[in-house]
Amino acid sequence: MTAVDVDVREAAARVLRSVETVIDGKPEVSAIALTVLIAEGHLLIEDVPGVGKTMLAKALARSVGGSVSRIQFTPDLLPSDVTGVSVYDQASGQFEFKPGSVFANLVIGDEINRASPKTQSALLECMEEGQVTVDGRSWRLPRPFMVVATQNPVEMDGTYALPEAQRDRFTASVSMGYPDAAAELTMLRSREARSPLDDVRPVVSLEELEAMIAAARAIYMSPSVEQYLLALVTATRGHPDLRLGASPRATLQLSRVAKARALLEGRDFVLPDDLASLAVAVLAHRLLPTRQALGRSGGTESEAAAEVVRSIIATTPVPRA
Repeated sequence: MTAVDVDVREAAARVLRSVETVIDGKPEVSAIALTVLIAEGHLLIEDVPGVGKTMLAKALARSVGGSVSRIQFTPDLLPSDVTGVSVYDQASGQFEFKPGSVFANLVIGDEINRASPKTQSALLECMEEGQVTVDGRSWRLPRPFMVVATQNPVEMDGTYALPEAQRDRFTASVSMGYPDAAAELTMLRSREARSPLDDVRPVVSLEELEAMIAAARAIYMSPSVEQYLLALVTATRGHPDLRLGASPRATLQLSRVAKARALLEGRDFVLPDDLASLAVAVLAHRLLPTRQALGRSGGTESEAAAEVVRSIIATTPVPRA
């Protein structure tokens, strides 16, 4: 096997360093965000308010060249505000398409579950097909294209549960969690005068990002590792603790993020560890646990689903070289 392009690895390292100047003490979350970006996926960040969800999304967006758009999801937001609308031009006597906020390389959807399901659904075509259809005509979105959405727990006031079809389009879901004491003290001392976001500048160009994406696509996955991937995903479909298992889309997206992880670690082949380490982030948010599983876990749906995925990883045989 040949080594991956050193310049690509250095570009990825620059993005991580840039994001970590803003997000203190969360290197694993920053790494997953970059991995999803290189895998041409979409990221969902779920947690309570004030732990840095939007800061992570903004830091990633500002670290990469290209256009950035931010959508604040509210109950009165309309689908046309997201996708765009056709407006009649009196001078020309024709309808002219006015692009919505989704027309950008990286779209930040802040508090996505505060908008109605109808408005949330405006992103379905965008995230899956990379295009917008309005009044029977389709417009391509810029490439590369990524949605980084934040949401508050559904138990909080003023939220709507994301539809299953919407959750399935997010490649991975992560939780920020509270920072440890040392990271919070650093944040307290360093952010008195100004926000670290003010100093974030693009550290990779769109061309470099496209090179990273192309390099990730070329990463090799052996037949035995492919079988391991299929075993993890299909185990969710007949599991007694789940009402809904992972879709074929989940299989494809777990493969892509595993290849992106291999690229970031300097390999041109995927290991079973790549799949196992990312399975919870990629699969758990798509699954629906049974009431019995929820009762045993004593937590939320996402926590119960994560427990099931971890049990599947622990009981699925790992292929040997």
